[in-house]
Amino acid sequence: MSTMPLPAKASLSQLRARAKELRKAVTKGRPDAIERARVHHPAYDEASFTLRDAQLTIAREYGLASWPELMEKVATELVEGRELHRYFGVELNNETWDLLDQIDESSPLEDQERLLYGAYAACLHWLEAGNEANHARGEHLIARVALRIGRAELGLGHARRCLQLVQEHADQMADWDEPFAREALARALAATGSRDRALAELRRAEELTKEVAEDGDREVLLTEFAKGPWFGLTSS
Repeated sequence: MSTMPLPAKASLSQLRARAKELRKAVTKGRPDAIERARVHHPAYDEASFTLRDAQLTIAREYGLASWPELMEKVATELVEGRELHRYFGVELNNETWDLLDQIDESSPLEDQERLLYGAYAACLHWLEAGNEANHARGEHLIARVALRIGRAELGLGHARRCLQLVQEHADQMADWDEPFAREALARALAATGSRDRALAELRRAEELTKEVAEDGDREVLLTEFAKGPWFGLTSS
């Protein structure tokens, strides 16, 4: 199996984009993409070629055993110390959000664990390299992941911590942090059976979203609000 060297100044953002493109190409039946997957990841499921499968294929094309090994190799060639924490915080955060729509409580346990531990790892790196806003956003992601894989009580704890950080450090937050925090809390309350409180949090999140200054930020919020699971709270 032939491999190729990493390009100079390789970027994980670029590599992750390549993995997304490969996944789309395989699912569309492109022969060249299918051949790449067959050569470097022969055990993949032809009926379901996931982003993780694409990432593994990309990593093996560069002679590495896994996507985490590729991420580590690229990162250590670029940054050191505090910047290394920042780098991993960004990359793990982005990777976890990428996987969030593909993994749920019906997925294999190892996939659920990868998703959850990725969110925790991202938050840990931001504790070293960021501020309270980064911490709050890390808590939000952990809450969303925990709810996605059916761990409602865990999600509730992290959603509450997210809102606590947002309220205690309002000077460090963007205007979209509080509606995001209340969105996560609304989901968690709904998942744990507190429907009335959940509905109140959702309504508050929607009100705060209307006050967000930038159109793009409001659109991101509305896009996330449209995604499930809402545990019976909305029709989404």
